Amino acid sequence: MAILVTGGAGYIGSHTVAELLERGEDVVVLDNLQTGHREALLGGKLYEGDLRDKELLSKLFSENSIDAVIHFAANSLVGESMQNPVKYYDNNVYGTLCLLEAMQKAGVAKIVFSSTAATYGEPEKVPIEETDRTAPTNVYGETKLTMETMMGWFDRVLGIKYVALRYFNAAGAHAGGQIGEDHQPETHLIPLILQAALGQRPSIAVFGDDYPTEDGTCIRDYIHVSDLADAHLRAVDYLRKGGASDVFNLGNGQGFSVKEVIAKVKEVTGIDFPVEHKPRRAGDPAVLIASSEKARRVLGWSPSRDNLDVIIESAWGWHRNHPQGYSGK
Repeated sequence: MAILVTGGAGYIGSHTVAELLERGEDVVVLDNLQTGHREALLGGKLYEGDLRDKELLSKLFSENSIDAVIHFAANSLVGESMQNPVKYYDNNVYGTLCLLEAMQKAGVAKIVFSSTAATYGEPEKVPIEETDRTAPTNVYGETKLTMETMMGWFDRVLGIKYVALRYFNAAGAHAGGQIGEDHQPETHLIPLILQAALGQRPSIAVFGDDYPTEDGTCIRDYIHVSDLADAHLRAVDYLRKGGASDVFNLGNGQGFSVKEVIAKVKEVTGIDFPVEHKPRRAGDPAVLIASSEKARRVLGWSPSRDNLDVIIESAWGWHRNHPQGYSGK
């Protein structure tokens, strides 16, 4: 039996594929390579195509004995979602509907879904718990919440069991150094800072230094990408053992401020670079930290690479050796 990984050539998807292969699973990947990279796949059987291609999905499920699905395929840029909501509802929501329909026809009844803590919107308290209010403040978060709701109904009506994993900032790179983070455009803080360290951008911008935090900058929850991959595998195992559909936060339980991350990058790389201070961006909460107590209790998951040094050192190893990403190979 194989596991289908949609979006498996993307950042988190490729690290999850690597973890699956390391434990001897048969892996089938579906990716249109719009934002993913063929070079990021360390193995598995790749179907290049779109989630909304129903004929391709039918072919994929008929040609492979699929036991469970891990679903990453989605557009995920908050700013873009606010400019082009049609794209996000079409790809994220309709794409997921096509996948669930294909699963139902093929008799596949287990799916682990890469959701987001953006489903909560502005947090009412910190750390955020799964029972807290969900009120997304952008289209991206809304589409992910819609996908969760859809899966809930597919479970209730059709018996397709799901686990939705909500998390914030994936960071770091695979311990072997072969795969890492390569987005175009890049929007994540740690790779942006590393680009400044590499001289690929003139400076790094800090948006707001007057927040009600210890050093005045925003605090965020960073999780090593391999710890996230491990959580997805544990969620598959949970469903294989007959676990009920559920939602889990994934977080370190602690946060790091923008200034802390910048200082740590300078320390790890040994490189100084300019830092610009700019006004706050609209909609940036001061602190976003997720409680992962439920995931620890139910899935037996806990991050083993939660030290900021480990996260940044692994990311630096990838970026230093792949300054142009996968295109530089």
